[in-house]
Amino acid sequence: MKTKKPSKAREKLIVTAERLFYAEGIRTVGIDRVTAEAKVAKMTLYNHFASKDELILEVLKYRDGLINNYFNTQIEQFITEGLSPLAAFFTSLKNWFEGEGFRGCAFLNASAELADRDHPGFAFAVEHKKVFKKLIHEVVIKTKGPEGAAFVPAIFLMVEGAIVTAVLEGNSTSADEAMDASMKLLATI
Repeated sequence: MKTKKPSKAREKLIVTAERLFYAEGIRTVGIDRVTAEAKVAKMTLYNHFASKDELILEVLKYRDGLINNYFNTQIEQFITEGLSPLAAFFTSLKNWFEGEGFRGCAFLNASAELADRDHPGFAFAVEHKKVFKKLIHEVVIKTKGPEGAAFVPAIFLMVEGAIVTAVLEGNSTSADEAMDASMKLLATI
């Protein structure tokens, strides 16, 4: 593994690769394209990353930070505006779906493209989803108390289905549908 020393070139490579991988796909975008758009020499990339697979992992770590920050910030904002934590989560989800360039979940996309459970990027995608499920667990508990925990697996599946449906249908209505179904499910408590 190459150096993880922070540098502007390393950051440019990660940011550029994240944008390209998300928009066009990990396997579609080659190293030459990443270095050209980041405006760095190919050798610079290999001074920071031993391989494209190592770059993929670092891009997923970077994306993880962006997504976690997005949801935490959005949820907090919507709670201060008076929404319940769960409603704040689903409103954030819908806003994400409506964002420019939305192409689904980068971690689901990566796991499908990598298709190798032993790839470090695949393993990181699995861990990301565990953390995302914990976020849903937290908002459910804050909304309905500990009794809501039993419904977290079903709500998580609805959220994941809503993400896929938003990509396939090209709209955000699946966020509303998943929120409605989740609220109805939790109303049974």
